[in-house]
Amino acid sequence: MPVLVMKFGGTSVATLDRIKRAAKRVSREVANGNDVIVVVSAMSGETNKLVGLVNETSPMFDAREYDAIVSSGENVTAGLMALTLQEMDIPARSWQGWQVPLKTSSAHGAARIDEIPTDNINEKFGEGMKVAVVAGFQGISAEGRITTLGRGGSDTTAVAFAAAFDAIRCDIYTDVDGVYTTDPRITDKARKMEKVSFEEMLELASLGAKVLQTRSVELAMRYRVKLRVLSSFEEYDPNAGTLICAEEDIVENNVVSGVAASREEAKMTLVSVADRPGIAAAIFGPLAEAGVNVDMIIQNISEEGRTDMTFSCPVDQVARAEAAMAATKERGEVNYQSLVSDTDVAKISLVGIGMRSQSGVAAKMFKTLSDEGINIKVIATSEIKVSVLVDRKYTELAVQALHDAFELEKV
Repeated sequence: MPVLVMKFGGTSVATLDRIKRAAKRVSREVANGNDVIVVVSAMSGETNKLVGLVNETSPMFDAREYDAIVSSGENVTAGLMALTLQEMDIPARSWQGWQVPLKTSSAHGAARIDEIPTDNINEKFGEGMKVAVVAGFQGISAEGRITTLGRGGSDTTAVAFAAAFDAIRCDIYTDVDGVYTTDPRITDKARKMEKVSFEEMLELASLGAKVLQTRSVELAMRYRVKLRVLSSFEEYDPNAGTLICAEEDIVENNVVSGVAASREEAKMTLVSVADRPGIAAAIFGPLAEAGVNVDMIIQNISEEGRTDMTFSCPVDQVARAEAAMAATKERGEVNYQSLVSDTDVAKISLVGIGMRSQSGVAAKMFKTLSDEGINIKVIATSEIKVSVLVDRKYTELAVQALHDAFELEKV
């Protein structure tokens, strides 16, 4: 039988009534002739409550015990979903990560998936089970300990199962009805897109769109898993949501598909750095070792053997970056005059696979922002993206102006 993967997020299973509503969607897919793998998150708010209990008990907690505790929320949901389906006379069974087994690395709290053997679940499908309800977010290490995949890890679990079982599609049910051209809370002109390429969704997810976890999109792109994002609160519609697929499955590529905004950004500048071979490695190597996620990088023209180096990173990593740079200066590895941090910026990005064959996008973006009196602090580009840093107070204005300038509501 064909296999369909359905993932339900925390808001979609927040109450018993919502679990029943989700179960009805699952029953419809079973009636359509599919074997179904349902991946569930913890009920809304449960993971935060469990994390709070851990921190209250042991601020310097053992990561192995942390994983054992915070993964329990998904176990509860999986059991409740299986019971609900059984009450509907659908053969269903819950599966915890270790029962599959979903094999992961030993990096507790941020484990990577190594392998998902299909034998156990396929055997049960062969015996008449129609739905396997899998606890998302969790797996088991080579040492036999429970691991978790990090926040949003249930999305990654779902895509990984779809790849392992060669599923016809992976449906991600959430509290939004698809992927929009920008955040609908910023402009009411935002439009839901029918299709988005893997590359565009990866850029949008990494640039601030919070519909899907970035790792799940990376996995879907690597294994060509078709994803569909749709709402669990709307009536059934076989054409609902947004399909995330390969570029060749999209008939016509838009020049610009969406505008993304991330407010949690910071701009950091090393002033008067010695301009010599290896200086970039001396700066960004220690930042990487400190776990600082550097994005944009700008190096100024050298004068008298000195230059300024500017980069952006998440605002909650500024202290870590400052400590790493101070350590390199103390060791004599990087000689700089000062480190200036600006924690009041936002990153605004245009994304579209049509940029590959269309010129003038960046120029139009810059003129639009200029006409609104918005100063650009840093610019970074890729084949399908143009990003700028601006003062955070201009976030909404910048998004609205760009959405209007590229007429995304008409695409």
